[in-house]
Amino acid sequence: MIKQRLQERFLRYTAINSQSDGSVGTVPSTPGQKRLAEFLKEDLSKLGLTELCISEKAVLTGVLPARLPVGFKGTVPKIGFVAHLDTVNVNLSPEIHPHLHKNYDGGDICLNEQKNIWIRVSEHPELKKYVGQDIFFSDGTSVLGADNKAAISSMVVALEMLCENKALYHGDLYFAFVPDEEIGLCGAKAMDFSKFPVDFAYTIDCCELGEVVYETFNAGSAVLKVKGIPAHPMSAKGVLVNPTLVAVDFINMFNRLETPENTEGKEGYIWVKTMCSNPSEASVLLNIRDHDRVRYEMRKDYIRDAAELLQKKHPRAAVTCQITDIYGNIADALTEKNRTCISYIYRAMENLGIEPKTIAMRGGTDGSFISTKGIPTPNFFTGAHNFHSAAEFLPMDSFEKSCRMVLELIRLIAERG
Repeated sequence: MIKQRLQERFLRYTAINSQSDGSVGTVPSTPGQKRLAEFLKEDLSKLGLTELCISEKAVLTGVLPARLPVGFKGTVPKIGFVAHLDTVNVNLSPEIHPHLHKNYDGGDICLNEQKNIWIRVSEHPELKKYVGQDIFFSDGTSVLGADNKAAISSMVVALEMLCENKALYHGDLYFAFVPDEEIGLCGAKAMDFSKFPVDFAYTIDCCELGEVVYETFNAGSAVLKVKGIPAHPMSAKGVLVNPTLVAVDFINMFNRLETPENTEGKEGYIWVKTMCSNPSEASVLLNIRDHDRVRYEMRKDYIRDAAELLQKKHPRAAVTCQITDIYGNIADALTEKNRTCISYIYRAMENLGIEPKTIAMRGGTDGSFISTKGIPTPNFFTGAHNFHSAAEFLPMDSFEKSCRMVLELIRLIAERG
């Protein structure tokens, strides 16, 4: 029954194009995210949530009031669940057309016969683990959207189960659906936390069955801008300051072994993500990542020093550098007193027969920002694989267990009270 409901919800929510757009500079960055928030608000209203509100930034919040046994005199923590509304823009189609492959029997899968798009076991051997299961795939022209509409579906189906089964007790449950996670956690940063007054929360925004995340990168970005001096080649000597070559000098100041393609685990990096230039100006965008806060700050200092050295090397150019913090490491917000929220994850997995796979995420979640607000917010799996690619897929057994994790966490936390 849960699987069927999850299928229906997932198809319902992926039908709404909510791809974010990092070039826009507003929140939400696309109208589809607001439409999805409005769609969800109607669904949640039918399930009995109160205080439903969509902010100007398209952050949807609501609460399912506590239902506890008659005469109950204890206290139950207020907990929250967070999912993001947007799907990632990786230059694939914003329109998602998922299909459910029944009883996968192994081998390669043709995602799109007309375009001859396949997902091949030689490239994705993780498929072998799901022989005999039903699996959601895209049509190969887009991501699947399990990131993060699998999470949205799991949360809504869990709410359905709570509303239908009056014997399932729970404390106050707060839900938040935020836009633009994929372009810098913009929706989480726009949250009104007076509408999310929880003791702790959970995001559902990572991959395969069993994954647990409470360590993420500290993340920042740096933008270097160079204003050169244009000149015609016939009279350029001693006059021209080529901003492109100045920017290249800056790029060459960084260690080529400390880049995303050369690091793993908790190894940090500085990533030269883009460079844009013309005869007058150039700009370089850097991503800064490190799990360790001290090393993260050292990387920022190195960038500042490199920009200062660049200016000295090219005194006639105008060099500016702006560094922005994007999110923090969830682990930095954890203390001996507030780590209980993580213990519940492992207890829930034990009760459900799920083997935990604890990882230090080489990325971030909305919880990376929310945790900096004094609300510890660890993360657990959606069940999907290969986020941010046309090879993304979602096994239904794992999807169901993600939903059951929501219910089991709610049960355990109410039981504590």
